[in-house]
Amino acid sequence: IYKVNINTNGGFSSPVNLGPGINTEGKETFPFITDDNEIYFASDGHPGLGGLDVFVGKLSDDGVSNVKNLGSDINSPKDDFAYLIDTKSRRGFFTSNKDGGLGSDDIYKFLETKPLVICTQELYGTITDLATGEVLPNTKLTLYDNNFKVITTGYSDQNGNYTFPVTCGLTYNVRAEKEKYTTKEQSVTILNEKGRTQLSIALEKSDCVVTIGDDLGKCFGIKMIYFDLDKSNIRREAALDLEKILDVLNQYPKMKLDIRSHTDSRATHKYNEALSDRRAKSTIKWLIQNGVAPNRLTGKGYGETQLVNGCSDGVKCTEAEHQMNRRSEFIISAL
Repeated sequence: IYKVNINTNGGFSSPVNLGPGINTEGKETFPFITDDNEIYFASDGHPGLGGLDVFVGKLSDDGVSNVKNLGSDINSPKDDFAYLIDTKSRRGFFTSNKDGGLGSDDIYKFLETKPLVICTQELYGTITDLATGEVLPNTKLTLYDNNFKVITTGYSDQNGNYTFPVTCGLTYNVRAEKEKYTTKEQSVTILNEKGRTQLSIALEKSDCVVTIGDDLGKCFGIKMIYFDLDKSNIRREAALDLEKILDVLNQYPKMKLDIRSHTDSRATHKYNEALSDRRAKSTIKWLIQNGVAPNRLTGKGYGETQLVNGCSDGVKCTEAEHQMNRRSEFIISAL
């Protein structure tokens, strides 16, 4: 099963395979998508009762997840396929050559009297002050998927409570941020069964008073923005930390930053200087694209001239030790 985009001129984009979440070495056919982003399809490759069976999965930008067989109410040892359902009335049709029909392939109608497959849960919790235990209302919560793509945002209520609807069996990341508190992110994996999953978050007050010359990252508990070896693109986890830098810049509209990018000692000094300069520009570009005025940002690459450990040329170090040197720093140049 593939997907295509419908272009503005009415044409189609190149087909994109929906991947191993739905496709197998067998035959997948007769896809039908509801307005709840459920995809129903027939397959003889997923575990079933025999022949083609009808399955359903959850469709997202990342593909299809949580695929499940509709069970013996629909499926049989013969071929069952072409399942259609109206999500409001819960009435629908499917086709089958199961025993008892009038011909080769017969059309059957049905009424769904209970939800068949998509397993959802409620992710909930309370946001509190780490030191006092006091509940923190109006805390901004952001729900990310496992690839750090934003799913939804919300705020804790007057009792510090929040809830998000989530899908069973998936991993999510929750980010909590509130003025005068250090932003915190936690990961949670939802059980593969209906119910509720609790994730309460305790935030620590930020007592940091910024001054010119401080490293903003260290001051606000933000990790250095790391890069992969020989790369200058922003990694997904680095983008999350850059959002924290962005948040601080929005809180201090007169603040200016000097972004200093560094490499490890591998490759030549000249190459590393150019690489680190590309990394500084990449970091600045990301911040500008997200609303920071260009005149608030300067940057420079320092190559391997400011290592944070002894991993210089000729010294044998682990990959983790080299990684510590591939970083960007955020020095406050004006307030």
